[in-house]
Amino acid sequence: MGCNSSIQYEDRKSEKAIKAAVLIQNWYRGYKSRLELRRRQAMNIFESIEYADEQDQLQLANFFSFMLENYTTNNKDSSESLSQLFVNTTKRKLEPETFIRNINVPDTYYGPRLKFPLTFSDVILLIDAFKENQILHARYVLQLLQEVKKVLQQLPNIVPVTSTLSKDLTICGDIHGKLDDLFLIFYKNGLPSGNNRYIFNGDFVDRGQNSMEVLMVLFSFLLVYPSDVYLNRGNHEDYLMNMRYGFTKEIMQKYKEHGGKILRFLEEVYTWLPIGTIIDEKILVIHGGIAENTDLNILKQIKRNKMKSVLMPPITHSGVNLKYGHHDLPLSSISAIDQLSKIEWEQMVNILWSDPRSKKGCHLNTSRGGGCYFGPDVTTNVLDKFALKMIIRSHECKPEGYDICHDGKIITVFSASNYYEEGSNRGAYIKLGQDNVPRFFQYQSNHITQGKTLHERVDIVESAAFKILGERMISRQSSLIKAFHKYDPNNTGKISVRDWAKATEEVLELSLPWLSLCPRVVKMIENGYVLYEMGFKDMPVVKAPQEAKSATIETLVRYRSDLKIIFNIIDRDQSGLISMDEFRAMWKLFSSHYNIDIEDAHVDQLANSMDLNKDGSIDFNEFLTAFDVVHRLDRNSVKSQN
Repeated sequence: MGCNSSIQYEDRKSEKAIKAAVLIQNWYRGYKSRLELRRRQAMNIFESIEYADEQDQLQLANFFSFMLENYTTNNKDSSESLSQLFVNTTKRKLEPETFIRNINVPDTYYGPRLKFPLTFSDVILLIDAFKENQILHARYVLQLLQEVKKVLQQLPNIVPVTSTLSKDLTICGDIHGKLDDLFLIFYKNGLPSGNNRYIFNGDFVDRGQNSMEVLMVLFSFLLVYPSDVYLNRGNHEDYLMNMRYGFTKEIMQKYKEHGGKILRFLEEVYTWLPIGTIIDEKILVIHGGIAENTDLNILKQIKRNKMKSVLMPPITHSGVNLKYGHHDLPLSSISAIDQLSKIEWEQMVNILWSDPRSKKGCHLNTSRGGGCYFGPDVTTNVLDKFALKMIIRSHECKPEGYDICHDGKIITVFSASNYYEEGSNRGAYIKLGQDNVPRFFQYQSNHITQGKTLHERVDIVESAAFKILGERMISRQSSLIKAFHKYDPNNTGKISVRDWAKATEEVLELSLPWLSLCPRVVKMIENGYVLYEMGFKDMPVVKAPQEAKSATIETLVRYRSDLKIIFNIIDRDQSGLISMDEFRAMWKLFSSHYNIDIEDAHVDQLANSMDLNKDGSIDFNEFLTAFDVVHRLDRNSVKSQN
């Protein structure tokens, strides 16, 4: 009896322990699921705003055409410099080799001193230097770019690669200036070599802090192993994209004296990057995607170096009669314009910008503003037409670093971990053997989030997402209030949560789950109604001059990135200065094209206030910095420092 009682007691005890374990396990699964839901919601915010920014960037193409037709100035040099936007860089002479050799490398420079032709040892020295945060001297940067251009010019548009039994092939997606990720790939997978081949599928630069270092390492390996390292062009290998997304700024900060020359060299090197790689005539590797009319035969024949920027579409012949103020655009300039045809340009845009979707057909890529959304039927048709098995592409950040869709015929690989924020996503790369079966390898650089709990890591990602959402909302605050009033005809100061969501989507056009975001964004919800006049939670403020009116502040915050690109284009010598006359003329065109209703006199007053030494020139970067967005956390940290 005693023995049976003891067994029953132990059974009950064991049963309770199992139930407790199951309860804990279920709770933890629910806890992780809720955190994952928050992380994915944050990713959705990041992605929606990223694509909206790219759409704004691509819409600049329309403004450039408008600017070409209407830009007026009393300075003939300005009109000629503007026309250079539409003339291929190959028509502009770059500095000769003798000039580069004459750039002095001082004895105080302790970084790597490169000798050409490069060797594997040189690349190792370069990598070690970059790990120590050293900056490669401008002379070696320019030499390296010059040597890389010579190699790239010998390559076809779509480079054929043959798999072998002894040599694996690794495919990496977007790196975006994240040197830690590149070094982590090399640590896990080995350095490029004759037996360890790599394809880097575009978007080497922008967003990250070390785009120059990433580019120098990749270009160096290309020079040492030209038959085993392949570099495809991405949509960010584009000098106008670099102006918006950080690489131009990085270069000018690191290379103050020779930054302008480096930018001009890069502008041309970009145009010579191949647009794709084809493995065993079966697997096409391109950065973006395809469209229903994608034609590899056309793409193979295109003179790719004519594609300066996706923001520079082909000029129509009517351009011969366009006016530059008091000067006609010279016929010699128009005849010298070396550009793609409209069909060729569209083929290139689709290759660099398109995204796969589950919906059948080919539809305008409304999120990015360029390329298309292509469905599984489009994929099947293009693959069948060119006897292909699969397309490997990049271009989209994926939570796990890769994604498979269209019945395994489309694979996306993205190699920049923590792309939006520390902890936001993993990076990945693909390995292909002779059987051409992809194997996926994931990783995540975690210098900042190391040692933090899962909850803390999600908090970091989510906080950053709502930060950029707040910036978007503050730059359209008056439009939002106007939209809320439309749903509140009796001026009660409140609208239903559903109407609030509709109004917010109408203004911001971000395709976000506003119903669920509402409690996180608005200050007050009462009985299912949003008290919209109470404002938003934790909204950033704009650090603006006292004389600036609210409408002007909102406009300059909203269009700050666009204006910076436009002013940079006018500032061909990269001095950071433009004349007051140029500023006035450009603002008048910009406000006309974008239907901005702000008095010119008020903007003129603000510009004059930034001309501190009254020499008739304005530091446009300083002007735009005067309208920086400051977040609540940032303001608190500033106060604590004071």
